[in-house]
Amino acid sequence: MPVPSDSSPVPEFTPDPSRPLKLLAACPAYSETPLRQPENLGPWNLLGKDESTRMGLGSFKALGGVYAVAAMIASAWKQEGHGELNAEAYLEEPVRDFAGAMTFVCASAGNHGMAIAAGAQIFGARARVHLAASVPEYFARRLQQTGADVVRSGDTYEDSMTAALADAGASDAILLADSSWPGYTRAPSLIMEGYSVIAEELRRRFELTHSWPTHVFLQAGVGGLAAATAYMIRLNWAVQPEIIIVEPEAAPCLLQSQLAGKPVTVAGPVSVMGRLDCKQPSIIAVEVLNKVADRYVTISDAEAEDAVAIAFNAGIRSTPSAVAGLAALLKAEELGLELNGTARPLVIFTEAPA
Repeated sequence: MPVPSDSSPVPEFTPDPSRPLKLLAACPAYSETPLRQPENLGPWNLLGKDESTRMGLGSFKALGGVYAVAAMIASAWKQEGHGELNAEAYLEEPVRDFAGAMTFVCASAGNHGMAIAAGAQIFGARARVHLAASVPEYFARRLQQTGADVVRSGDTYEDSMTAALADAGASDAILLADSSWPGYTRAPSLIMEGYSVIAEELRRRFELTHSWPTHVFLQAGVGGLAAATAYMIRLNWAVQPEIIIVEPEAAPCLLQSQLAGKPVTVAGPVSVMGRLDCKQPSIIAVEVLNKVADRYVTISDAEAEDAVAIAFNAGIRSTPSAVAGLAALLKAEELGLELNGTARPLVIFTEAPA
């Protein structure tokens, strides 16, 4: 993957959740995910946004991948002189025939590939997903059942990303990566705009209940979800919480980027938080989070695994990546975070177990 350079400009990230929401309104699989209030997880009034049921794919990633595929189809359709697409037109035969000539390619360690595959299947396009050897075979089968072509590429996620870049460069396939680097920002911006729906769903609920959170814990890999959510919180939430970015100890690329004032690639061992084990951040995410986040913290693999068990005892089935925010909350005192018994912390349970 290209290494970010200091001189490369980063485009302003200005998401509008009404755009993905307008598309999703015509999607039978879309519904707002629940905001849970699990008990026995500490002395606080905990709020947990549960993304484990998102659009039948089991992860928040569905919002970004499906929307980005649709937006790319709409852009290509317009470039051919056909005009704007409304939500209903995507399922009409002329548009599906047009999309059938388009192939979307990505690398994935998990849910991003499923989101791209599902988006391609919904709109009649094709998807090709590069997987490292470490990705379990059951996940490859899930992708194939969703209509994607699966290519095993290298031993690590970085190897599969390099292969996806080469694939797109050697063919007419469209690369849909969920990270950004100099010269590659449009597709990840669309994916992040899809993620902005989560913050908008929450804002609408809190406007009705007036039970705004005091602290928001956002786990981060390359930083797309964290940056999109934090941006929207700062943009239009009536009551402003403290925003805490949570990363694995093995991959604190956003923390180190914040300290350096520019995107930084880190080195470290493999983490059990596979969805968050990203050594190179999205340059868009770095730009956004350096402006709006209050604090960056890290958690260990053991702390994440403990949080999985604690969440399970509270009736929430999850993964180490999905409960990273909860893991940070549970060690709040150790991290120097001041949360008293009246605090209303918010975490996002980002995915269901496979």
